[in-house]
Amino acid sequence: MSEDYSNAALVLVGHGSTLNGDSAAPTYQHADEIRRRGVFGQVLEAFWKLEPGLRSVLRGAYAERVFIVPLFISEGYFTEEVIPRELGFAGDAETGFERIRTENGQTFHYCGPVGTHESMTEVLVARADEVVEKYPFPRLPAPGDRSLFIAGHGTGNNENSRKAIERQVELIRENSAYRDVHAIFMEEDPRIEACWDLAETDNVMVVPFFISDGLHSFEDIPVMLGEPERKVKKRLAEGKFPWRNPTERKGKRLWYSRSIGDEPHIADVIMQRVREADQPRGEYQGSGA
Repeated sequence: MSEDYSNAALVLVGHGSTLNGDSAAPTYQHADEIRRRGVFGQVLEAFWKLEPGLRSVLRGAYAERVFIVPLFISEGYFTEEVIPRELGFAGDAETGFERIRTENGQTFHYCGPVGTHESMTEVLVARADEVVEKYPFPRLPAPGDRSLFIAGHGTGNNENSRKAIERQVELIRENSAYRDVHAIFMEEDPRIEACWDLAETDNVMVVPFFISDGLHSFEDIPVMLGEPERKVKKRLAEGKFPWRNPTERKGKRLWYSRSIGDEPHIADVIMQRVREADQPRGEYQGSGA
């Protein structure tokens, strides 16, 4: 398939937050990278909680074909209800909604979220490797002497949130040299703090599966991992990362990374979502892509 999308526009959709000034940074980062590659005639950003908003962004898309990619972790309320509704795709999460629609000579393709794509395993592993290689003290453990934990929010309100993480864990287990790989959650079992006991090695890597760093990844999870709240807040107030890498506790060393949203490989995942949506009849492969 041709990689020429010069007659197409890419709309990258992020959540955004009025409480976290950095929440939009990954969306702008990956949009800028794809612009640099010169693949699309136009690249636009849109947000649910920030400007430019979802309803207004399509008015600025002038290309014949428009591909919309949600920069979200899982298929759920936002990607299956809010975004399709705001962008004019008919249907709903229960009965299904159209992923291709035409209007005024334009064709709009609604792509799957980046977080459920199978190649996100590369993003997660890259983030884990990055933090342990940056802080190798007292030594750099071999992959077979490492335990990897993917940390998510988890919620009884959206089972897909858990499924997205568990699927990535399965794929990493199959394709990496880590001794053991687990999913842990803030609001479901196994809980974040369980990693100390679940780890089969003395070298524990925890990667938060969130698009942007904020309250959960910078405050809640470090405290759940055992760091005193006052120390976490003090480090953040000093402009430091909230976790000291590695931290020794319970006879083990734990490395904690930033969220995965600014990992460079996500730009490649976005392009894969576009290629899938560009298949004949816009076949959507979902989390099994």
